[in-house]
Amino acid sequence: MKNKKVKNKNWKFPKRVFFVFFVCFVILFARYCYIALSKTVNGHNIQVFASNRNTVSKTLTATRGTIYDHEQNVLAHNVTSYTIIAYLSEKRSTKTKINHVKDIEGTAKALAQILECDENDLKDRLQKGKDSGKYQVELGTSGKNITEIKKSAIEELNLPGIDFIENYKRYYPNGDFASYILGYAKTVETKDDAGKLVSSIEGELGVESKFNDILKGTDGYLQYQQDRLGYKIPDTAETRIDAIDGSNIYLTLDASIQRFAETEVKAMQEKYSPEWTIMTVMDAKTGDLLAAASTPSFNPNTRDIENYQNPFVSNAFEPGSTMKVFTYMCAIEKGTYDGGATFRSGSIEVEDATIKDWNNVGWGTISFDKGFEYSSNVGVTNIINRFINKNELRDCFTKYGFGKTTGIDLAGESAGKLGFKYPVEVANAAFGQGINTTAIQHLQALSIISNNGKALMPHVVSKIENPNTGKTTYKRKIEESEQLVKQETVDKIKDLMYNVVNSEDPGATGKRYQIEGFDIIGKTGTAQIASPRGGYLKGDNAYVYSFSGMYPKDNPEIIIYAAVKKPNVGATAVLSEPVVSLMKNIAKYRNMFTSITNNSSVVSIELNSYINKNTESVKKDLESNKINVITVGSGDKIINQFPSKGETVLSYDRVILITNGDQNKMPDLNGYSRSEVIYLMNALGYKYEIEGYGYVTGQSVAPGNDVNDVVKITLSEKYSE
Repeated sequence: MKNKKVKNKNWKFPKRVFFVFFVCFVILFARYCYIALSKTVNGHNIQVFASNRNTVSKTLTATRGTIYDHEQNVLAHNVTSYTIIAYLSEKRSTKTKINHVKDIEGTAKALAQILECDENDLKDRLQKGKDSGKYQVELGTSGKNITEIKKSAIEELNLPGIDFIENYKRYYPNGDFASYILGYAKTVETKDDAGKLVSSIEGELGVESKFNDILKGTDGYLQYQQDRLGYKIPDTAETRIDAIDGSNIYLTLDASIQRFAETEVKAMQEKYSPEWTIMTVMDAKTGDLLAAASTPSFNPNTRDIENYQNPFVSNAFEPGSTMKVFTYMCAIEKGTYDGGATFRSGSIEVEDATIKDWNNVGWGTISFDKGFEYSSNVGVTNIINRFINKNELRDCFTKYGFGKTTGIDLAGESAGKLGFKYPVEVANAAFGQGINTTAIQHLQALSIISNNGKALMPHVVSKIENPNTGKTTYKRKIEESEQLVKQETVDKIKDLMYNVVNSEDPGATGKRYQIEGFDIIGKTGTAQIASPRGGYLKGDNAYVYSFSGMYPKDNPEIIIYAAVKKPNVGATAVLSEPVVSLMKNIAKYRNMFTSITNNSSVVSIELNSYINKNTESVKKDLESNKINVITVGSGDKIINQFPSKGETVLSYDRVILITNGDQNKMPDLNGYSRSEVIYLMNALGYKYEIEGYGYVTGQSVAPGNDVNDVVKITLSEKYSE
């Protein structure tokens, strides 16, 4: 009996153990059912969680389209750059291979020499990342935008744990060149739905902004299943949608004419320090914008921008007497204008205000035709009194394109302002004061004259091509308005503008723009600058000087509008010299006035072969055509040249002549292009390494020194995103 009680007592422990295990089993089973049947566990979608652990999703980045000028010269394109990644987790390494940064100090020292940065900064970044348990770290600004050359140099070090992420950035090979037309695009980082950083290049100004969606294309993606080691699982589904690259855009800009304009505005900036300068050129028969240069400008690579408004379409200002062209045109078109009728110049009372001619005293009693030639404010005021009224003037200005946008394919266009109501405001508007206009509006309005009474829609985009299909998706069409003025009106206004420039009368205001043998017509403008406190600024240079012109007279090919604000010399001559130079260069470049330009300063020449010719005579001949000649060596005979025979160069371009004399010193490469550097260094037999894009900004061997080692040459291309 006693033994039975002992046995029953001993069975209590197994029963308790069984009960505990049973309860645990029930809890686990319930948990399993919950996990299996529930969509979310602890606030997490279990299917998404499982998918994320095994599914790899990669973005296939679309290539941003290239921007070209009308001759297919590249103005903006993508270049490859790299970001350095340092893996710090020891889990990446095996017993046989180290795949993480083990030697932090040695790695930092080696990288600092190539990246040209502070070794201690790299060391601190790596050490802090390791101490905080990070799997990987980037190396800050010094580790971003690494060029292919630096990447190769780092790879040669075979540093464990160092890897690269390939990315792209926008590059502008000409630097500060048509900057406000091109605009700029920069790399922007955003987070996707999964919280990962995704980078893209986004346009923020100019064509880059206006056509951002067309240029950027559409990213694709790749999705597949991976195992725990990170390898793709065989025979599992893969989803792939290829990226659609962005379209290429061809502009109407002519790089040569743009270069002429850029040269002139930069020279004006340096000489006269104006607040701003604008110089624009348009094709008189198509409306194509051929050039648009301004100061201040900026380099899209470095984005050293002072003003984010495009000066050609967004900068609205009081234009001054160039508006007299359109006041006279309005009166002529109405049929009431009498050019032979006379008025008393000097001053005129309009209600309680006195309007004076620009010289304050006038020219006595003169005809209205002569008043245009002299740019008489009193003359256009009398036109309002005798030939047209304020409503007709407003209607004409509006019809000619002022007070509204032109529709040019650039972002941020201003409509300007035609806000005149009272008699004195009407008179002021007639000679370009108290109203605001833009440079592009003037070009369009001038096209009425060049295009026989019909305005041309201005364009900056010539065509758009889809690189994925090779098809042209857009092609610029010549767009004309209805007939705005009669041919007789056009002929009369041409005669008036011709006399402004070409009259023998010393009082003609545009004589400084006269070029012998050129059929130039135009109108000058001098506008007072409105003061923020009311009224107008005082001072010798408190003006906007401008010029509207075109040539040849009878069948215009080129329209020019230029303006400069507050140069440090109060005289209209500040604009005439650069505009005349521009007109000559364009005429030569486009073979206009052939009999005249062939005898004037040469703009473009086709190079001959100068091999075996006398160095000094060739140099003298090229320099007479304003070619920048670089001679290498002290010999009297030329043994090689760059560019070669048959290539065309323009004034101020560089031609390199290699002579038969010894050359043991390092030349000054500052400003050289990549092709020029390659030619010269190969010709000299020097070993060299080129880093970057654009033009030379640095060289490891100073000019004039002996070359005993590899010359490292840096081209400007660095800019922070």
